[in-house]
Amino acid sequence: MSQATQRKAEGPSSLSEATAADGADALLTARYRDAARTPERWNAVLGQILAHRSVRSYKPDALPEGTLETLVAAAQSAPTSSNLQTWSVVAIADPARKARLAEVTNNQKHVLEAPLLLVWLADLDRLGRLGAEKAHAVDALDYLETLFVGIIDVALAAQNAVLAAESLGLGTVYIGALRNDPVRVAAELKLPPRVFPVFGLCVGIPAPDVVTGIKPRLPQSLILHREHYAAARVQDGAEHYDTAIQDFQGEQNIPRVPWSRQALARVAGPQSLSGRDKMRTALAELGFLLK
Repeated sequence: MSQATQRKAEGPSSLSEATAADGADALLTARYRDAARTPERWNAVLGQILAHRSVRSYKPDALPEGTLETLVAAAQSAPTSSNLQTWSVVAIADPARKARLAEVTNNQKHVLEAPLLLVWLADLDRLGRLGAEKAHAVDALDYLETLFVGIIDVALAAQNAVLAAESLGLGTVYIGALRNDPVRVAAELKLPPRVFPVFGLCVGIPAPDVVTGIKPRLPQSLILHREHYAAARVQDGAEHYDTAIQDFQGEQNIPRVPWSRQALARVAGPQSLSGRDKMRTALAELGFLLK
């Protein structure tokens, strides 16, 4: 007997528990397009996380006063390696600047529509300047590991900001396409050396007439390993997911494309990377030695 069936048989201890259980079942079913697998424990935070969806259509309204600072406070509450805090963020509301950055992304319309675009940066310059001011060596900034730290730090911070934004009723979508030309982005934002634009994030009030669904994810059988990595046949799980993602695409009135075809096309070769195959050259131009 499933947990959901068992709960129905036994009866909920309260109306709120029943509502939470039903919500958990619905969210997990939407995320996996499979039978609900509700855990024993559930709360509103889990509900918010599993309800995540990308929002690409926004109302033109400006965000309420103080929203940006709240999102940054949430971002700064994320873990950071050795408390180095090797990230920064640039907040952009100017339509002309957003338009120039949108060109880098092949003119994604949501970059223009969102009232706020956040560009998240792996920032090694701040420690470099601190070292110069204190006449202290900072040679480790030139190593690949330290760039990893900055990229990981900024990703953790940005995801905290996303969760905070969604808790306030806002919508977001990441813009990885800013990496199509990081040198151009750096010039537009006047970034100093050893600062890298990792991705953008659109933030705004979702347009009420465009409702997006919860995009299904790969089955846990392909993601979750216990004790050691188990390299097993991928095709069976991928075929199941191809069906789920095409059902979702049909519901959203977007072209039905199997995930396996789309994903393999994305990694077929350098020509599929939208200019990002030149990333090592771009990083060198931005001041990273990558020892």
